[in-house]
Amino acid sequence: MYEKILVPLDGSKLAESALPYVEQIAQRCDTKEVVLVSVTERVKGERAIPEYGYPGTPRPETPIPEHVEGVREVPVGVGKMQRQAERYLNRIAKRLQAKGVKVSTEVLLGDPAEEIVIYAELNKVDLIVMSSHGRSGISRWAHGSVADRVFRSVNVPVLMARAPGSKAGL
Repeated sequence: MYEKILVPLDGSKLAESALPYVEQIAQRCDTKEVVLVSVTERVKGERAIPEYGYPGTPRPETPIPEHVEGVREVPVGVGKMQRQAERYLNRIAKRLQAKGVKVSTEVLLGDPAEEIVIYAELNKVDLIVMSSHGRSGISRWAHGSVADRVFRSVNVPVLMARAPGSKAGL
């Protein structure tokens, strides 16, 4: 019934509270693939431009615009965050594989809700299983909800597992 299940994880115990459901569904439905996904948000920062910003480096003959001299805005930290996400997903994958679940992993880059929706549509996912705090009202508005945005944007079933101990309306 569910050949491909997508499981978004962010490294939190909250997100992992969906895993028991994934395990049971995958085993009982003889799922062909469970895809564990982590989304790393785009990060921008500043770093020195080697030819301009390091001490002892000769200055170019043409003047450097003030906004460029010494630093430049470039993506930083993404590689490290991506490797951390890969290691995390691989740990979870090994736990599921030990229980007979066929698992693959994927690290995506961008807005979490958008990337999950795009991945689900492009990869013909049959089911998305994810957890939620179960917030509503002002709390949901203040904190935002990736789970809610995914639920409202995809054309496939979403199993929403409420985190243990969470209460609606908080």
